[in-house]
Amino acid sequence: MDAIEKKIIDIIDSHRDEIIEFARDIYDHAELGYKEFRTAEKFADFTKKLGLEVTEGHAVTGVKAYLNQDKKDNVSLALIGELDALRITNHPHFNKKSQGAHCCGHHAQLTGILGAAIALSDKEIAQSLDGQVVFFAVPAEEYGEVEFKNKLKDEGKIKYGGGKCELIRIGAFDDVDLSIAHHSSNGDKISFSSRTNNGFVSKVIKVHGKASHAAAAPELGVNALNAASLGLAALGYHRETFKDTDHVRIHPIMTKGGDLVNVIPDEVVIETLVRAGNNEAIIDASNKTDRAFFAGGSALGATVEIETMPGYLPTLPVVPEEDLVEAAKIAAGDKYNVEVADDKGEFSGGSTDVGDLQHIQPVYTFNTGGIEGKFHGADFEVVDEELAYIETAKVFALGAYRFLRDNAKTAKKIVDEYEPKLTKEKYVELLDSFIKTEIKEYN
Repeated sequence: MDAIEKKIIDIIDSHRDEIIEFARDIYDHAELGYKEFRTAEKFADFTKKLGLEVTEGHAVTGVKAYLNQDKKDNVSLALIGELDALRITNHPHFNKKSQGAHCCGHHAQLTGILGAAIALSDKEIAQSLDGQVVFFAVPAEEYGEVEFKNKLKDEGKIKYGGGKCELIRIGAFDDVDLSIAHHSSNGDKISFSSRTNNGFVSKVIKVHGKASHAAAAPELGVNALNAASLGLAALGYHRETFKDTDHVRIHPIMTKGGDLVNVIPDEVVIETLVRAGNNEAIIDASNKTDRAFFAGGSALGATVEIETMPGYLPTLPVVPEEDLVEAAKIAAGDKYNVEVADDKGEFSGGSTDVGDLQHIQPVYTFNTGGIEGKFHGADFEVVDEELAYIETAKVFALGAYRFLRDNAKTAKKIVDEYEPKLTKEKYVELLDSFIKTEIKEYN
């Protein structure tokens, strides 16, 4: 540990109560994707008080706070924290007003980059960084409320449902060369992983029938619920056609099943994500999903409308960067273990828009524990605030310092050696190719 690293740790430790207070406030005021106005304002106000230049409204609610803008031409590093939460209504910290609950740890990410901003904005520390730092609070990583996001799209406010996807599209990452991201985890350690995740597309499926009295004249109606049920059954029969190695996951919910029990349902709405481990498998599973619901409509004479939107690309395997691992070890000291998992080639069925950014520029992710219970579950609980919040801030700050010290030697090496899978233009072209609306009438 050199003198700057010691000072980073000392500053974060001296602001421990303030950092944890911020985390608890965000935890109790969770907000859903593209609706994180209070969270974004609180983050923006805090970073402005640190003397940072702040820009707001990126992809509706995103916030960027800049340090060392005069060094941006050397290299620009983003520290990423997500703003949004989930709708888990029986979670103890569920926010009834916003319908959100932080059951994935995004509030810990945001707290981490805020704590890092406190330390890195110290004059001596900032001068030791030979590059720009962007403290980037990003919206809408959780891909829910598909109909709401499609409404924002129709209003021209967004084009993609995922926050980083939209930020890439509008150029909000154009002034960033590489990024450090974070995720919470169970356990009592700081960890690094090389495993990959699924990508997906999203769908809103509307089945239109004909209303009629459900008891007196059902023969005059067309039951949209029955047609949708046939579609769900047909989708289930596709299960054996998916290769195990493609990791296909399709998990629909019905957001509207009818209006009154004595009226034949004339409209049913289903949302689903169609996930797989590669783009070819996503396209195959997407087509099979469409065929299943169109078949249900055909059988009962209902009209089926399917709107497909791009979700996220699969994540890429990333070997942990040695300087970031060393930063974690310094942050952990003798109190916590640091684990670099030997899991390259392993797979998780979930998805994250970090994968989209990885296709364009280098992104390194670390995990901090302090969590018990299931992620995306009502029993998600922060049990070690020191590890969940303070250690996260230290790793972000120490990692940024190690990347940007000595004329940003590490950061420049990473950027120079990185081979992007897509240019920004090709990325947008690919996501646009997933956008389609099909309507088939059978009545």
